Amino acid sequence: MQQQLSVVGIDLAKRVFHVAGMDETGKIVLRKRLTREALLPFIARLPPVVIGMEACGGAHYGGRRFREHGHPVKLIAPQCVKPYVKSNKNDPADAEAICEAVTRPTMRFVPLKEVHQQDLQALHRARERVVKARTALVNETRGLLGEYGIVLPQSVTKFRHTFLATLEAERAKLTPLSTEFFAQLYEAFCAREKRLAY
Repeated sequence: MQQQLSVVGIDLAKRVFHVAGMDETGKIVLRKRLTREALLPFIARLPPVVIGMEACGGAHYGGRRFREHGHPVKLIAPQCVKPYVKSNKNDPADAEAICEAVTRPTMRFVPLKEVHQQDLQALHRARERVVKARTALVNETRGLLGEYGIVLPQSVTKFRHTFLATLEAERAKLTPLSTEFFAQLYEAFCAREKRLAY
């Protein structure tokens, strides 16, 4: 049966993967449910076939591993697979839809990312998270200061340059507790600034 395979579609998951295989005529000749540990050995035993997957978490890693065993790998955006699901959405049906989508001549594929590309993407996402957290902290601090009648200009840069001087100038409006609290918020802001400097 495996010699007839021309395309294999894999529905990715955390623990259990559904695999469908299609021959050259478009007939589904393989349906399998495999654990994470069993997937790579199964793929390694197959003769070279086109492997299709949705471009989602783990697809690039899996694609690189399958490519090591001589299989061409094609990643498809999930929204491009959806029209090919023939029945109710479930994992086996998704695997078959991936097989179908891979064979379409007009299908657009997502390039497989190398490890260094994923490293850069992870760094950008982590930095973006820190920037959002810093902005939220600045906005929260500005809002809380407004409750005490202390208004700081908008923007992170202006906050950085005016916070300490404004807090000192408006000290009479604050209690010892609120002064300590705003000092702690500013320390948290400075810690985020340091993280962004790396």
